Amino acid sequence: MPTSTVQGSFHDDGQPTRLSVVMAVLNEADNILPVCQELAETFGADSSIEILAIDDGSTDSTVKKLLEARQTLLPRLRIISHPNRLGKSAALRTGITAANGQWIATIDGDGQDDPSAILKMLERAISTRGAQPLVVGVRRKRNDRLSRRIATRLANGLRRRLLNDGCPDTGAPLKLFPRDLFLRIPQFEGVHRFLPALLGHYGAPLICIEVQHRARLHGSSKYTNFNRALVGIRDLLGVMWLQNRTHLPDHLTEH
Repeated sequence: MPTSTVQGSFHDDGQPTRLSVVMAVLNEADNILPVCQELAETFGADSSIEILAIDDGSTDSTVKKLLEARQTLLPRLRIISHPNRLGKSAALRTGITAANGQWIATIDGDGQDDPSAILKMLERAISTRGAQPLVVGVRRKRNDRLSRRIATRLANGLRRRLLNDGCPDTGAPLKLFPRDLFLRIPQFEGVHRFLPALLGHYGAPLICIEVQHRARLHGSSKYTNFNRALVGIRDLLGVMWLQNRTHLPDHLTEH
């Protein structure tokens, strides 16, 4: 069993953490300081919100830049590192497991996401009656290459048709959901792309909110259209199997 050096987050004022913003990063040294600057401007004054950066085995100076950001921009930034690359879903699960917040928001570390949208998503989630929802920040206008946009549109259409998840943009990085519900679902690499189907199967209603999508600040995506397609088809078949084999009661009666 691997040893853990993850420490919890405590606020001086004793205020409970209501939201944990989890950011998985891999070789984002050129992007991480401006991203942390924007996170500080959006959340820095609210001690009930924590920010966790999960480094998925970067081979550049990402961790060094994160430490610099904590020193100069985000004093409460929590930094957790994987010893090697395990994948985005594994990094998100590491952060969500370590998080203290009732609600989790996920965001990428490349600067394409506007963190101010998270506050609107949280407000919408808290005001929703009944079961706690999954809120997805649907990218209104993709700032990616044409080939990437076409591949994403085809993948989203196939997933929506086969899984009937009702979400037009399942791969959107900006998502907000209850921490405890996420930790109940089966975990595998790629799970973050299927949260509408999986959390919906566990009773979470889906709310879609349009958000701004920006160009990457620096660098390029870690994934190609080809490897996304191959892995996506395999994962899609696996999620269909999970949906078919996971049986949950509509309600419980205690006698």
